Amino acid sequence: MSIEIANESGMEVPEEDLVDVARFVIDRMDVHPAAELSMVLVDLDTMSDLHMRWMDLPGPTDVMSFPMDELEPGGRPDSPEPGPSMLGDIVLCPEFALDQAAKAGHALDHELALLTVHGVLHLLGYDHAEPAEEKEMFDLQGRLLEQWYEELREEQRRAELAARDARLLDKTGFAAPEENRSRPGDAHA
Repeated sequence: MSIEIANESGMEVPEEDLVDVARFVIDRMDVHPAAELSMVLVDLDTMSDLHMRWMDLPGPTDVMSFPMDELEPGGRPDSPEPGPSMLGDIVLCPEFALDQAAKAGHALDHELALLTVHGVLHLLGYDHAEPAEEKEMFDLQGRLLEQWYEELREEQRRAELAARDARLLDKTGFAAPEENRSRPGDAHA
């Protein structure tokens, strides 16, 4: 899976986390593993221009999604075989998201992760124009974000356990398992 990210916003943001959460959602939504996604982070003026040009709405917004290929069972209709496709572009405005995060009482990193999930779901055809669609999309968005956070917590827990085990092995004079194995040609083998 290829995810390109370009930060043109002038703000420092956790780009690796945004790629990670996008990859997580794409994987969980069972999109072809060779799918491609582009993410662009822009400033308020650029987002305002895009918002007016594509939505005919004044002022900036938090996230916009621009789907490229129709993702239907069997791939694109004009494609000879199902396979990878270009999902599209997600455009995020970190400065706008910063204000939203402050109003919601959470960190910018969380707001950008939430908006990334939101943008990917739009690329996959989800919408929130009608109340039933909104409920479905926002429920799924919340579940996916929580699952991603749970995966991060589990990775952190495993890393902490591995570090603790390494310290204990070092204190007791034992080598880590990879270092303790005999190799062909060793005298102990």
